[in-house]
Amino acid sequence: MYRPFTLSRTICTLLTAVALGVSLTPVRAQSDDIARAIYISGRVSVLRGGELALSVNDAVRTKEIVVTGPDGYAQFRINDGSTFEVFQNSRVTFRENFNAMEFLQLWLGKIRVMIDHHNGPNPRKVSTPTAVISVRGTVFDVTVEDDEGTTLVAVEEGLVSVKHQLQAGDDKYLKAGEAVRIFANQPLAKMPGNSQGMQALYKWAKQAANDAIWSRPGSSGGGGPVGTGGGTTTGGANGDTGKKKGTGPGGAPPGGE
Repeated sequence: MYRPFTLSRTICTLLTAVALGVSLTPVRAQSDDIARAIYISGRVSVLRGGELALSVNDAVRTKEIVVTGPDGYAQFRINDGSTFEVFQNSRVTFRENFNAMEFLQLWLGKIRVMIDHHNGPNPRKVSTPTAVISVRGTVFDVTVEDDEGTTLVAVEEGLVSVKHQLQAGDDKYLKAGEAVRIFANQPLAKMPGNSQGMQALYKWAKQAANDAIWSRPGSSGGGGPVGTGGGTTTGGANGDTGKKKGTGPGGAPPGGE
């Protein structure tokens, strides 16, 4: 009589453990299922059965699209501490394809991504119509420049890999200060330049962005921005900078250009 009881109790214990394991997995997978707005300036909306204006502390959920107007700028944070910024005239989907690595799908405009690695490796993917950016670094910008999906990826800190969505070929690895522009009908090719030039651009962009966001009337935020942004390089490469302290969209190029 004792053995059947013990077996039954063991089976019940195992089934309970399996059930808990199954139930906990989606909880972990959905731990960053919400991106919460931590700074909003200008027109920033989410498409949710219509266009709804976003405010600080509002949440954006999986597969929802954030839209910014010509004066729009926003910062969002997920539960693991990673943040992303959305600049003016942009459309970006939060976690378009739900899995552990998917992060953002940028359709048009510009974003800046800052991945938090304090708790160890944190692989993420950012996609555009022409590129897949796999995050092995920390701070980088992605810009979709036109309706053809032309994409510019510029890295400020760490390392990312870039794969063409439409053309065969090897991935390109970008280090801090490097950039690549992806055209729909051309293979990947890194842009010429040097690290010092890129860093000078980042420094200027940070200051211009900081000036722009703090001088804008009617801005709203939760204690000020935590990221950076803005700026355009000679030849059309966009670059932004900053780590965990404040900036937003950029201003005019140096020298009044």
